[in-house]
Amino acid sequence: MALSDLQIQTLARDAVQRAAAGDFAGAEPLLAQVADARPNSGQALHLLGQARLKLGRFAEAREPLERAAKFLPKEAAAQVNLAGCLSVLGDHAAALAALDRAHRLKPGDAAIAHNKGRALEALRRPDEAEHAYNEALSIDHRLMPSLSARANLLAARGDWMGALADLDMALTSRPNDPPLRLRRGELLLRQGDWLRGLGDYEARLEIAGDRYTPDLPRWQGEPVTGRLLIYPEQADIESDAALRDTLMLARGVDGIIQCAPRLAKWLAMPTIERGAALDGFAAAAPLRSLPHLLGWTLDSLPPLVPTRRAPGSGIGWFSQAEPPAGLDLERNPDELTRCRLVVGGDTWPTHLAARLGIPTIVQLPPGADWLWGPQLGPSPWYQSAEVLPAGDDAALESRLAAS
Repeated sequence: MALSDLQIQTLARDAVQRAAAGDFAGAEPLLAQVADARPNSGQALHLLGQARLKLGRFAEAREPLERAAKFLPKEAAAQVNLAGCLSVLGDHAAALAALDRAHRLKPGDAAIAHNKGRALEALRRPDEAEHAYNEALSIDHRLMPSLSARANLLAARGDWMGALADLDMALTSRPNDPPLRLRRGELLLRQGDWLRGLGDYEARLEIAGDRYTPDLPRWQGEPVTGRLLIYPEQADIESDAALRDTLMLARGVDGIIQCAPRLAKWLAMPTIERGAALDGFAAAAPLRSLPHLLGWTLDSLPPLVPTRRAPGSGIGWFSQAEPPAGLDLERNPDELTRCRLVVGGDTWPTHLAARLGIPTIVQLPPGADWLWGPQLGPSPWYQSAEVLPAGDDAALESRLAAS
């Protein structure tokens, strides 16, 4: 039965009131009735699509938003909302087309220019994305999302100074923003600027995530009465990242190391398993905070005392590169002590070999963990480790030939 004009007006008024109060679940079925009764009403379709966006029902929002954009060709908001829906659904080309229409309707809008940049990035068109962010920032030079996004693009192409300038500008508006501080810290650390970067890097601890935190006060470097717990912050203590951080960073501190059982015998430091009672501990700190808390630099890292005793004969291979033929290879981390040389990436068996004092070749890709520092060659972390670029087969073969 067809609805009367009065019934449609009543439904629409009730739906708008519910939406204004934040009750989108109550507004959506009313708006759906209005849209069914008035299938050519751009406003009704637009409101229905918006309600479904608020409810996270993006696939259902697409059809009414596409129709609304056709019936409201002169309303930029209809194009923008359609673009947002399409972006979430992964149709970035269609989203960009909608944003182009919105830009023609409303030139000089910073938000539209920024969203064009996001769509262009998703389409892997970084130069055009940067141009869009530049346009957004020419309209609003403090637009934080565009500053952050452009900083990422500049950093990806190696323009560290430009990226840092954008992040500094963003932080003038939001000086305590943890993700921005963390990003700036990571950029500084990748350049080897630990003095300025380590403090910002601590902002990671303010960001919610899958991170382990013991029920103890956080140690800030002060003297403590009682035992000090040093722990990997990864939720899975058996993960490669947790094992690697433990081997690399468990040094230079008078504390008890919380670690996976497989590492305890190699650390030559007091250890405790995760899940054990923490009675008697006064404070705790994550391993990756030690450089900040103890004032480490790449030139003044606490030394390690190698725990390996007798030389081996094989070559440990923990690299993704194919090994040369004819080598006596060992791929079992439990048999590292029989190796005279180890080749691998930034994984825990490679770190264990280096910590044991075995001559180790570490292959690092571009963008490797900032802890390694920006320089190749002898590593400051391990006396027995040498860093080579991943994928440089000639350098690896030359090094193997000399071993």
